[in-house]
This record gives sequence, C-alpha cells and structure tokens, in this order.
Amino acid sequence: MSDATSRRNEASEAAADRTSPDAEVVEICRDLIRIDTSNYGDVQGAGERGAAEYVAQLLAEAGLEPQLYEPEPQRTSVVARWEGADPSAPPLLVHGHLDVVPAVAADWSVDPFGGEIKDGCVWGRGAVDMKDFDAMVLSVLRARARDGRPPRRPVVLVFTADEEAGGRKGAHWLVEKHPDVLEGCTEAIGEVGGYSVTVRDDLRLYLVQTAERGMAWMRLKAKGTAGHGSLRNPDNAVTELAEAVSRIGRHEWPLRITPSVQAFLDGASEALGVDLDPNAGDVEQKLARLGTIARMIGATLRNTANPTMLDAGYKVNVIPGEATAAVDGRFVPGGEEEFLATIDELIGDRITREMINFDAAPETEFAGALVEAMKSSLVAEDPGARAVPYLMFGGTDAKAWDRLGITCFGFAPLRLPPDLDFVGMFHGIDERVPTESLKFGARVLDRFLDQA
Repeated sequence: MSDATSRRNEASEAAADRTSPDAEVVEICRDLIRIDTSNYGDVQGAGERGAAEYVAQLLAEAGLEPQLYEPEPQRTSVVARWEGADPSAPPLLVHGHLDVVPAVAADWSVDPFGGEIKDGCVWGRGAVDMKDFDAMVLSVLRARARDGRPPRRPVVLVFTADEEAGGRKGAHWLVEKHPDVLEGCTEAIGEVGGYSVTVRDDLRLYLVQTAERGMAWMRLKAKGTAGHGSLRNPDNAVTELAEAVSRIGRHEWPLRITPSVQAFLDGASEALGVDLDPNAGDVEQKLARLGTIARMIGATLRNTANPTMLDAGYKVNVIPGEATAAVDGRFVPGGEEEFLATIDELIGDRITREMINFDAAPETEFAGALVEAMKSSLVAEDPGARAVPYLMFGGTDAKAWDRLGITCFGFAPLRLPPDLDFVGMFHGIDERVPTESLKFGARVLDRFLDQA
C-alpha cells in the first residue's frame, strides 16, 4: 500500500461517513500538490505522468476504467467514462488539468510542493489552479461509488496535461487526435468559476464563467543593420523594437462590453446597490467595492496587450542585426479583428509579428438546465448564494472543447473567506485554499451531479 493510499484511508476512516462527498477531498488535494507537475512551457520538468497515474489509480479503485493518453513521454492526460443513472442522456464533460506553473521555493513561506495544512488552508502550488477541483471531483466520485450513487447522466472525466502552456500537448491534442473520447458531450464544467465574493453577511456572489478572452501570444521581430556600437546607426533594430514595444505597452484600449460582462455588471449593480454603467466613466472605481476581484473584472472590460520579454544582442559594443520581443495579447469575445488591426497599426511597417499561441474567445449564455442546477446546488449549501455570469480574464481548456461545439462553463465551487485574496492565489506565492472551501465545493458538486 502506498503512503498516499494509507493517508487517504486514515483520513476517510476518521470521517463520520466515508460516503460523504467531502470525505477525501483535503487529502487528495494534498497528495496532488506533492506531485510536482510544473510546466515550464518547454522540455523542462517531470511532466504530468506521476499525477496521471495517481488519478488513474483513484478512478480504478472506484470501478472506472481510466485511459492514459500521451503525445510524448511524460505529458499525460487521463480520460474515463462514468456511467449515469440515465444512460440515454448526453454525457457531461467534467475537466481539470494536472499541470501547474513553476514555483520558486525560496519565495514561499512553506514548501510549494509539500501540501502542508496551515491556518486552516492547504498550501502549495496548484491549491487553487487547479488541483483543488481535481480533488473535489475525485472525492465526490469515490464517495458516490461507495454508496452506489451514479450521477444523473453519464460523465466524461478528463484530467489534462499542458493547460498552463496552452494545451497543445493536452486538451487541443485530444481534440485533434482523439475526439472520439468526447463523443456526445454537449456541455462541460471546469475551472475558474463558482467561487464566492462576499457582498455582506447574507449575500455572496458566486461567479460562474460563461466566457473567456481569446489568447494572442506574439513574437515581434525587428531587423536592422548590424555594426559597431560606437558608430551612428539610424537602422538600429533595438531602437525600432523598443519604440514598438513602448507603443503597445502604453496603448489605452477602449471599453468593449460583451454580453457576459454586461450580465455581471447588472448582477453586481443590484447586489451592491450602485449603478455600474460602463459608459459612466467610473465603473472600475465602483468595482473596487468587490475587493480583490476588481482588477480581474477590470481586465475583462477591454482588450489588453502586455510586453513580457525582450531579447537582443550579445555584446555591449555590437549593434545586433535583429531584436525580438514577446507580447501577451488578450481579446474579448468578438474583438479578434479589432485587436489584430490595432496591433499591426502600433508596430508599424518595420516590425513583423508571428503567433506563438493563438486561441479563440468562447462565450455562452447564462441560461438552461445546467445553469439552474448550478444555482440550486449552491443555494442548498449556502442560502446567501447568488450565481452571476462573468468573463474570465485568462484562458482554460474550454478553448479546445469549444472547437467541438461543447458549451463550457467555469464551475469549481468554493465558498471563500471575505478577506482571502483569491485572485492573487492564481500563479502567486503562498498559493492556498481553505480546507472548509474544499469541503463545501465537494458537497455542492455532489448535489450538482444529481441535477445536471
């Protein structure tokens, strides 16, 4: 018996009821954090194989038949089908990713891969992005398997590799090479949604992701005349690039309010008792009343482009013939054409651009039976819950599933303490998730699967 299995057994045996959906969620989250799946975006790192094998073991113990998929060694995704009480219903895709962004241990107050419990939280890289939801899904599944309770409809479970680098070795690869594993799926739930923002003691907004911005990671390149650093050079590639990068970095993008953003603003206006009219000019200041999520919501009101990397030259007295820069561009749903045209105008004729990673900006309506199941399962565990849609500032594997026509929502439910900087936990130092939030999420997910 492995140490991880022993710890899970001890934890679940200590629980009042091993068929409770939250019986194993904390220990599974800790186990997953202890498996370092750092994704550096290149050949570094151990890959996701260790975590995939761990997940596959838990699924097999619950009676499922997991399959491992690898586009290359160690870059592993797990797929399993969980039969539902109504086998004729279309399967629901429930997805999470196994990789995490790297962590520099010296910056942390705890071991980022220790899975330590401290101050009522599980600490470590992946605690909120997104081994917490992986753990919720696995804990709920195993509890229901012990109790002989299938979900209402079939569920396709997918735990992917490579999400943190755009999913080319994970979700996108599965869509291109193995779309059959998702056959019949029309709806999906995954990360970055379903978490609470406290408005007052008796009211919490739970943000459900219904859209996300498109991704345009670009490499800019300037070419000039190489030469001696002491000579006058009006054809300096570094100068040309620096000016273009500066124009991009300082550009003020106009407001572009999508249906998901407007729906969020309407819901937040009602909850806060203020008018969040995006045309009033002070909407971002008023959003500050929502606390730490204000900067996240602010990023969804418009397209953005941030220079992130510069590279040129090899010696101080040599003018290089080429200089490059990387830019992280994001565009709102429907904003792709305007975004690219603006970038081309900003860089000018002497700079070329190529896409490092380009992906869509999906958006769906906050309506239907699946949404009603989210609302009712949240209220059953938190009577002060009010679900509202929102546009996510970054990107997820939903971009890949959208290519198959699957309607995607971000719904990884967490009731959070009012003072927790949840947005700051994503890719941040001392990432952590409250143990009670994990347990809450497992209970909500359990209810949701009976209704979804």
